[in-house]
Amino acid sequence: MRTARLRTVHPALWAGWAALAAGAVLCVIGWYGVSGERYAERQLPYLASCTIPGAALIIGGAVLLAHGRGSLAATRVEELYGLLVDAEPADADVSGQAAGAPVAVSGELRMVPGGTLWHRADCPLVAGKAEAVPVDAGLVASGELGPCPICEPAGDSD
Repeated sequence: MRTARLRTVHPALWAGWAALAAGAVLCVIGWYGVSGERYAERQLPYLASCTIPGAALIIGGAVLLAHGRGSLAATRVEELYGLLVDAEPADADVSGQAAGAPVAVSGELRMVPGGTLWHRADCPLVAGKAEAVPVDAGLVASGELGPCPICEPAGDSD
């Protein structure tokens, strides 16, 4: 499916590769013609008819490839955005009901070693992480750890 999309949606990529190939062929023909001539006045027609247009095709092909890759990336971003927007209505009912409710409600506080915040045990940032450990009361009292802005454990006094 991805290959079919490349061929149909992004012809600039194919045109870029074709221009690069044609430019390379012209440059080789021009070089071969110039190398076979001893005098500069007999080399100029090869430069004018093959090498310079070949170099222009190579540059044009590179520009087309860059544009095609940018278009491809933009198309992929649009597809991902479309998937996110399609998925939003299903989640909107759940988030609409819990708009004022906290993200996490557990009374147990946890932290990640080396971290700067403490969290509720069911906070999405630490839930399911094996390295999350219970919070030491001394760290909280000393002010080394701050409350998580997502689960807001400081709102309740535990």
